[in-house]
Amino acid sequence: MSTRIIQPKIGRRRFLRGTLGGVACAVGLPFLNLFLNANGDAVAATGAPLPRRFGTWFFGCGMNPLRWNPATVGGDWELTPELVPIAHVRDRMNILSGFSVLLNGEANQVHRTGVFGTLCGGAPKKATEVEGPSLDVLISDEIGTKTRFRSLEMAATGSSRHSNSLRDVSSVNPAEPSPLSLYLRVFGSGFADPNAAEFSPDPRLLLRKSALSIVTEDRKRLERQLGQSDRARLDQYFTSLRQLEQQLELQLQKPAPLQACSVPKPPAGGPVDTEIEHVMSNHALMAQTLALALACDQTRVFNMLFSNRASSLRMPGSSDTHHTLTHEEPRDPDLGYQPKATYFVMKSMEAWATFVETLDAIPEGDGTLLDNCLVMAHSETSEANTHSVVGLPLMIAGRAGGRMRTGLHVSGVGDSTSRVGLTMQQLMGLNVGRWGTDQNETDRPVTEILT
Repeated sequence: MSTRIIQPKIGRRRFLRGTLGGVACAVGLPFLNLFLNANGDAVAATGAPLPRRFGTWFFGCGMNPLRWNPATVGGDWELTPELVPIAHVRDRMNILSGFSVLLNGEANQVHRTGVFGTLCGGAPKKATEVEGPSLDVLISDEIGTKTRFRSLEMAATGSSRHSNSLRDVSSVNPAEPSPLSLYLRVFGSGFADPNAAEFSPDPRLLLRKSALSIVTEDRKRLERQLGQSDRARLDQYFTSLRQLEQQLELQLQKPAPLQACSVPKPPAGGPVDTEIEHVMSNHALMAQTLALALACDQTRVFNMLFSNRASSLRMPGSSDTHHTLTHEEPRDPDLGYQPKATYFVMKSMEAWATFVETLDAIPEGDGTLLDNCLVMAHSETSEANTHSVVGLPLMIAGRAGGRMRTGLHVSGVGDSTSRVGLTMQQLMGLNVGRWGTDQNETDRPVTEILT
């Protein structure tokens, strides 16, 4: 082996070959009524509650604050014009208004500060910086290690690059760009039907487990040849490998039946692009596949992107995107807003309602899949025309296994969105009392929505 490029004894090629072969899967846990307590909300044998799932749902270019924000707080809030599409699911979710990413001398990094300030708890100081990890990664570190996938990312816009999930700025989790790619990832090769009568572990998994062991045995030898920063990276890498080994152990065991799990047929192929009706259709198909992936306990963390930052949604035959319209379309003097741009806001709210309905349609225990989920919908701006990160739109659906009240409107009155992120972590069982950085740091959860 050549000695002229990076330390020859490290064996970089062999190291990567082993780890690529070792990416493994895990199967779900049983939640038939047979295994639940009399109330249908916990496992009878252990008293452990049904698993809680966490997800984010993102839409780009915000809304019109005067048409979106409810005027009153509490449970009797009235639907505003831009919230009319969610009328039939309003009791299954909460509206949060007035929460902002606080700036203290930092420049507003347009289409980045709002989303990563919300997900990472601090305003980015530069366009190339992100104070990761994102909220979903923090939660998946806690609850995502015993399922086949630590998390699933999806982009209805058809681009794998449209993802806000990251551990740091150089480690972004790519999104599945189409309903078919999501289906194949979840229900294709490597999926073990928990309701099948027979079970035979894939012999390739044993080889992969062996490869992981070989790589682990090389760790001490490698560490002696690395500098401090590379040793830290290697430690983080082996932490991930240990999690993969745990997941592999689960996959080598026969999964027990799951009442809510059913294997869908592959989705019909269709156009994958940013045309609004295609995005709406693909989003609905992705939501259906994701719901079954959750019901089959393939993952407990997910990120659904309906439209990207600086939304590229467009009408059929038009090159004008939603984002372009927010800047170039004149405000209608009678209406007081931009009607073409607002059309995409309405479509976004319609898609969000579809997503909530899809999770709520699957029975689980004494309720539905949605009852055991916590889904945070958000955008990178409030009013896209000014790129404002003040009063960002936030919606939270599900009951987090009975830990969250729903049907409420809560106003943050200028508080940091970090309060919402802290609340999400606490609802998901993380032992965290403070979260956020600099002026966005907080120890105040949104107590109004807690049971």
